[in-house]
Amino acid sequence: MAETVTPDVGELVYDTKCDRVGEVVDYQAGRALLRPAGGGIEWEATPDELRPADANDRLRARVNEMNATRL
Repeated sequence: MAETVTPDVGELVYDTKCDRVGEVVDYQAGRALLRPAGGGIEWEATPDELRPADANDRLRARVNEMNATRL
């Protein structure tokens, strides 16, 4: 069984359940509070649904952020 690693506040992570990249802003009641990298509405995830964001995740988040500002 793989050990669950809890990301630090401020870390950019990939939420495997929601298919989104976000920054960890806090933990409350065992759940991580995440915010999109470019800002926006926060969402919650359990730490076992998260993994560190890799280069591809970071690029995809940046492209999504740029696309959202052009709409």
